Amino acid sequence: MQIAIDGPAGAGKSTIAKQIAKTLNITYLDTGAMYRAITKGVIDRKIDFADQKAIAQYAASAVITFKGQRVFLDGEEVTEGIRTPEVSEHTSEVAPIPEVRKVLVQQQQRIAEGTDVIMDGRDIGSTVLPNADYKFYLDAAVSERAKRRYEELQEKGGLNGKTLTDIEADIARRDYNDSHRAVDPLVCCDDAVRIDTTHMTIPEVVACVIDHVEDGTAK
Repeated sequence: MQIAIDGPAGAGKSTIAKQIAKTLNITYLDTGAMYRAITKGVIDRKIDFADQKAIAQYAASAVITFKGQRVFLDGEEVTEGIRTPEVSEHTSEVAPIPEVRKVLVQQQQRIAEGTDVIMDGRDIGSTVLPNADYKFYLDAAVSERAKRRYEELQEKGGLNGKTLTDIEADIARRDYNDSHRAVDPLVCCDDAVRIDTTHMTIPEVVACVIDHVEDGTAK
């Protein structure tokens, strides 16, 4: 069984996918963490973000592995390191690079072969798992997504002076970039179930997705 979850930043994709994976006892793959890991590697190696060729070469050689919810880059754990504001800011510069996407999509597809899996990202249903058994698109109002991200960063002490207005602007800009990039843009597939999570709790969204899976209406 393959479940694809797509949607913009802050829609709750990862949180929902993790709980569904646990409930259904299937593998969860955080594809966004893979792009974040490459971005962290680029930052650590001081590669110029304008040098797409160097970034692509690094991505082709990087080794990303998962142990449960823990993420490792070239043997070093980066679970927390890939969630910093700096990595978040620059991931949108790395993710659109065609050669980087090609490398990571191939890795994601290999992981999905022969296993029950749920993946979340921005091009899962359209590119990574186009034949997924179930596809969902989670969305929410920009203001709500910004509020969620603000509260998350505030709890972790990672606001670094950013206001709620700043974060909302960042998310709106990322939405535009993700949906307008030339390669594998963010889209809601015609065969995906769209869920607006703006006024829903996490348990409500999880229950909604599982209900669709169990009754087969998301096929």
